[in-house]
Amino acid sequence: MSRAARATAGAIDDWWFAGSVIVLVLAVTSVPYVYAYRSSPPDRQFMGILVNVPDHTQYFAWMRGLRDAYLMSNTLTPEPNRPLFFNLLWWGMAAIGRAFGLGPAGCLQVLRVVATVLFLIVVHRLCALFLADRLQRRTAFLVATLSSGFGWILVALKYTIARGELYFPLDVFIAEGNTFYCILAQPHFIAAALYGFVFELVLRGEESGRLRWAAAAGLITLLLAWQHAYDLASVYGVLAGYVLLRTLRDRALPRRLITACVVIGALSWWPGAYSTVLVRLEPTWRAVLAQFGNAGVATPTPLHLVILLGPAFLLAVLAVAVDRPWRLAGIDDRRLLLRAWFLSGFVLIYLPVSWNVHLINGWQIPIAILATQAVLCDIAPALYARLGSIDRRAMQRVLAALLVLVVVPTNVYLYAWRFFDLGRHAHPYYLLNDELAALRWIETHAAPDDVVLSSLIIGHYVPGLTGTHAYLAHWAQTVDYYRKQDAVRAFFDAATDDGTRREILARGGVDWVFYGDEERALGSYAAQEAPFLRRVFGAGNSAVYQVVLGGAAPSG
Repeated sequence: MSRAARATAGAIDDWWFAGSVIVLVLAVTSVPYVYAYRSSPPDRQFMGILVNVPDHTQYFAWMRGLRDAYLMSNTLTPEPNRPLFFNLLWWGMAAIGRAFGLGPAGCLQVLRVVATVLFLIVVHRLCALFLADRLQRRTAFLVATLSSGFGWILVALKYTIARGELYFPLDVFIAEGNTFYCILAQPHFIAAALYGFVFELVLRGEESGRLRWAAAAGLITLLLAWQHAYDLASVYGVLAGYVLLRTLRDRALPRRLITACVVIGALSWWPGAYSTVLVRLEPTWRAVLAQFGNAGVATPTPLHLVILLGPAFLLAVLAVAVDRPWRLAGIDDRRLLLRAWFLSGFVLIYLPVSWNVHLINGWQIPIAILATQAVLCDIAPALYARLGSIDRRAMQRVLAALLVLVVVPTNVYLYAWRFFDLGRHAHPYYLLNDELAALRWIETHAAPDDVVLSSLIIGHYVPGLTGTHAYLAHWAQTVDYYRKQDAVRAFFDAATDDGTRREILARGGVDWVFYGDEERALGSYAAQEAPFLRRVFGAGNSAVYQVVLGGAAPSG
């Protein structure tokens, strides 16, 4: 067989391997959804979300608002606001839902499959770009797909000396940088991490000397930034690091690379400008951005970052240290870009912005490649020297298998925990049939600008399922979130006087009150006795009341 034929056969074999992994991962991560749907009790329904209900119902609301329009208002807050918001990803999902008759949960599954396939193809291509050896490529691909952190140690402590308390839960549950967990439950992060393909295009352009690759990279960056504008920070930051290292290595400005970066920037800066204009034009969105810290999630400190990212991260640090990063002479462009991607991450993830945790997303790719190099290119030769006569290829396979095995355990816990959590068949992952019936009634009878007051758990779903505004729905999207949270508690508290309730309704411009089990649990308020609430729908323990204050309600 000729060299070209062997190369072709090897490439086909590599793609069969990658395709098999993609299919297997999608199959495994689909099982919790099947379990949740199939195990639903007769009186309730699984809502199609495995984790992070507030953010996913936010996306449900965006799909609802963008279903028949290019711009929408913020419906997760009661304040009137102009339809100025656009998001390409969720507009696209809304279009798919409209074309195929899918609800938001169905659209989420479409995104999960498509984003997974595209991202893992990108990962496979990048592994081939940076690693010539087949075993190394496959190992890096598996590490990037399956690796997680040292969170399993915290889990072990939880069930031993910690008496059921999980220390530092964010070190276990932060999804950014964890490919498997994102495929399982938060596929929008996988869609965002497609920005890694930009760096392959940059290298192709450098090696061919053609700017059309930079133009393609710029267009892809533009499309991704219309989903998350902060992806621009990841792309621009890594490219800036690459330009810096090229300049230091060559002791001259890399003019062609700088030109490519200018082309990419010129084509892709628009979503960042749009986001800036949005928060300046609309006070509601300015308030949303200011509340991002309400999530209580930021990039962990370096020690906790090690716990979050685990063995692969430590091995990547080892690979860069062994390679002596201060010595750049003789390093080719591909290795230099890989190093720039990894090292730039340390700057990006600690930028003084409230959303810096999102910049961990995609970092798992260079981490996986460098971790593989550390094991198979640095540790393996040291073992050969010590062990003497040994089957080196067999030893490499053993080390590769061990690497994959040591990075998986925390994801095993995250996967198993979904079954335990979903097995409760409780809010917020499930809604009762009577709650859904009440929400459908609101969808049919309320106007798009109407405001619905409810508990937070029901409020999560109000905008996406009814098309109306929620009084309380999301930790960032609901303006003045904590005040409204307190107001909802006070409203449903039986000890609150009716004057205070009237003020809450009038100040929030509330048109409808949802009253079910979650609302009753806040204080056992007898809503049916209120002179300013008229019962218009009832199903089981859930009811909808129309607000009748008599007179114009003040806005705000």
